[in-house]
Amino acid sequence: MRNIASVMTIVISLSAPALAQKAEIDANNAKWIELFNKGDFAGIASLYTADAIAFPPGSAMVQGRTAIEAMWKGMAEQATDPKLTTVDVKPLGPSAAREIGTFVLKTKGSAPQEITGKYVVVWEKVGDDWKLATDIWNDGK
Repeated sequence: MRNIASVMTIVISLSAPALAQKAEIDANNAKWIELFNKGDFAGIASLYTADAIAFPPGSAMVQGRTAIEAMWKGMAEQATDPKLTTVDVKPLGPSAAREIGTFVLKTKGSAPQEITGKYVVVWEKVGDDWKLATDIWNDGK
């Protein structure tokens, strides 16, 4: 019985940080959506690490906050109403995590279309904040 209690204590202590990471990442994703919808692309860039790299589909890598800000500003000219759904968060230690998720957005124009896709983000803890360090996505399921 004592061994079972010890194992349960270990499992709970290991899962608590993962739940905290997921909660913080979900909050950051909500903030990202809020900033995108307000057109605050400098705010979006501030959610990334200083040396972050984004991998937009069909385009070159985008590195650094200034370039990421410009990338999202350009994307907002073509798309609107993004929604993110976290599928899984895996801790990669106390200061890193990997998130897998899906997205839905609408294209702008005379015949708007709904686009669905998936993404992977590597998050890094910078001070007290989780920041996007690597961000890749593409359409399709």
